[in-house]
Amino acid sequence: MKFIDKIAETLVSAVKGASDVMTAIRDAVKKQVTGTLGDVKDITTTGVDSVSDIVTGSIKGAGNIGASFIEATKNTVSGAINGVSDVGGDVLAASKKAVQGAVSGAAEVGKDLGTTAVAAVESVINTAKSVGVNTTKATQEAVVGAITAADRIGSEAGKTVRNALSTAASLPKDVVQKVIKKTPE
Repeated sequence: MKFIDKIAETLVSAVKGASDVMTAIRDAVKKQVTGTLGDVKDITTTGVDSVSDIVTGSIKGAGNIGASFIEATKNTVSGAINGVSDVGGDVLAASKKAVQGAVSGAAEVGKDLGTTAVAAVESVINTAKSVGVNTTKATQEAVVGAITAADRIGSEAGKTVRNALSTAASLPKDVVQKVIKKTPE
């Protein structure tokens, strides 16, 4: 069984019977991240790279539990970033990897990539504030992560995500546009 599929199963098991599914998702992802990073010696690079896979697996699992996919995405990204912060990892790198994982996971379960990317970036902004990280830098990393993941999926996915990010009223347009201009299609 692939690591991502194991994560998906773990998430589904963790939220079964939970009275607050979204909190259960966030806590399960955070626990998975802290557990994984606790086993990795080089948290700044090797460990943070695993965040993308953890989020992808969690998003796949969230797609199977019948909860709001967008809220599940936000809580998954938040849990991942909080987990990295708790172990002293690179929150900016985790922001990028978490959003990459969210977009990749959405593609695997057939969800709208633009909406998912916006929700994931919103979550990065809110979580960065709560853990005391520069929100502009976190937003930049998150947007790069969304575009990178979408471009790997295909050129149409890249266009969809760029358009969604650049038109989302909830995101800082100046920051988003600056990153999009630096990231050619």
